Order: sequence, then C-alpha cells, then structure tokens
Amino acid sequence: MSAEAETPTVDEPIVPSPGSTGPSGSPGRRLPLGRLIAALLLVVLAAVPLFVAQFPTSMLARMLIFALLAVSLDLLVGITGLPSLGHAAYFGVGAYTAGLVAKHWTAAAPIPLVAAVVVAAFAAAATGWLAVRSHGVFFLMLTLAIGELIQQLSESWSDVTGGDNGLYGIPAVEVAGEPLVLVGYVYWYVLIFAVLGFAVIWAVSRSPFGAALRGIRDNEARMRSLGYSPFRYKLAGFVIAGAVAGLAGGLLAVQQQLVTPADLGFTTSALALLAVAVGGAGSLWGPAIGAALVVLIRDVYGPDLDGHGTLVLGIVFIVAVYSLRHGIAGLSTTQFRRGPGRQTEKADG
Repeated sequence: MSAEAETPTVDEPIVPSPGSTGPSGSPGRRLPLGRLIAALLLVVLAAVPLFVAQFPTSMLARMLIFALLAVSLDLLVGITGLPSLGHAAYFGVGAYTAGLVAKHWTAAAPIPLVAAVVVAAFAAAATGWLAVRSHGVFFLMLTLAIGELIQQLSESWSDVTGGDNGLYGIPAVEVAGEPLVLVGYVYWYVLIFAVLGFAVIWAVSRSPFGAALRGIRDNEARMRSLGYSPFRYKLAGFVIAGAVAGLAGGLLAVQQQLVTPADLGFTTSALALLAVAVGGAGSLWGPAIGAALVVLIRDVYGPDLDGHGTLVLGIVFIVAVYSLRHGIAGLSTTQFRRGPGRQTEKADG
C-alpha cells in the first residue's frame, strides 16, 4: 500500500471504525467524520416534528428553504467566483411557477416543484448568457438589474401574479391524493426536497465540472489556454444555481402558500449573499448555517427588537467580516498552536 493511500486528507477528517488497528496495524474501515455528522444532523432534523411545537417547526422549514437558496448562490459566489445581487429572481420565478401550477392545474407532488425547477432554469439560461459575459462589478450590477426587472414584472403583471397583493390562495400540496395540511407533514416534504437540492449542489461542486469552475474562478486565462470554454462552464453553473434556487422557491410556495414580489426582490438577494459571506463562501455547509442565522435574527428575534432586526444583521455582517476571515465555516479549519509563552492562531486558507 502506498504512503498516499495511508495518509488521510486534511479536508475529510476520519473516524476509525471499531475494527481498525491504527497506523501500525492492518487498516480497518474508516468513516469520514463529515458524513457521520451529516447523517446525525439529518436524523435530528427528521425527528423535529415529533418533539417540537408547530411554530418552531414551521420556522425551521423556512430556514431550510432559505439555506437551499444560500447554498445555490454559493455555487456562484464561492465555487465559480460570480457574486450575484439578483439570485432571488430565480427563487421568485420558482415560487410563482409552483404557486400557479398548484392553483390552476394540479397540486399533486412533485409536479409544482418540477415546473418550478424547469422554469427557473430556463429563466437563468435566458438571462445568464448575457450576465456571465461580464466580470466583477459589471456582473454584480448586471445581475442586480436583472433582478429588479423581474421584480417589476411580478408587480405589473397583476392578472397572473396578483401584483403587489401577491399570489395567494395556493392550495396545499397533495401526496397520494391527500393534501398536506399538518405542519409536520409539510416540514418533512420541505426537508426531503431541500436535502435533494443540497445533494445536487454538493455533487456538482465535487465533480470534475466543479473543479473546472474553481479553476476558472482562480485563473480564467489559464483555463482558457488549456482548452476550456469559461463562458460555457459559467453559464452551466449559472443555470444549475438558478434551477436549485427555483426549487427553493417552489418549496416556499408550498410552505407559506403565498408568494409576493418581495420574495424575489433585492432584499432577499442581499440577505442570501449575506448568509454566504457570514457562513463562508465555497464551503456549502457554511452558507446554510449563515442562512439559518439570518432567518433566526430576522423572523424570530426581529419582532422583539422593535423592527431593528436588519440593524442586528448588519452588525453580525461587520463582525463576521472583521473577525472571521473565512466565515463560520473557517472555524472548522482554525488551529491553535501554543508557543513559548504565547498562543497564536492559524486558519487554513
């Protein structure tokens, strides 16, 4: 056995199985610590409706939805290097599509969600072919303009979207012909498809395609010289991110049975970008924690702060930027080393 095969990687800490004998003995089966934590977290999340009241369960479902939006944005920001201020547009497109399909055609699962993903992906492809041709601040402002245009369309197309009043009266999703009216059942429905969306983003980021996106992020000119087409790769990443954002929007329509123009506006895009920055761009799980923190401050503690939840979010952002170089996710790679008479901190880049 080669030395490379015996040495565990830094990115994936491992836990020896009970049958392992250590470095000097014969190797046993080893389970990546990250996967073990993910499995335990999934079990805990699945058990929430059994032990938690309805309001916290509903709030946790909203956290899962916003976390899926943040993770889809992280595919652009952290993996591809394309910070967007209009990503909520595809989130809103998915929400309106799922709501309209459920209201005027069928609420049978998973048809509204499939429609939300397809339409959001089409919207991302139609706008992304122009957006990904730009770089830096130009890309940022162009995505902002696209988001504002789609929001204005949702407000002015009142015959379809309900205008400023929003799209209301969305029926409950139906599974096997039965509507899901209990909060716990809706939560499990959201959890299943949120995990599916997370798995898609994770698989893309770990694939050769994801490696190519990172290469384009780090040195686009070199990737072009190696024969890659940065435009095609960035457009494909843009479409995938938009499709997953549409899935999150479809889940929003299921969970709150109401869609408003604010759901696809600048504020939602900015909060998603804030979640990515606070959680740690490029880590995937970090933005999910950042999204949960944003929803917790905005929707849970915000009403108790006399409407100053946004101010608290701003303070959290400033603290994260100056204190956490790599966001919350960076804490997992922070090493403390004690030297002679002092202690220093080192964070892996």
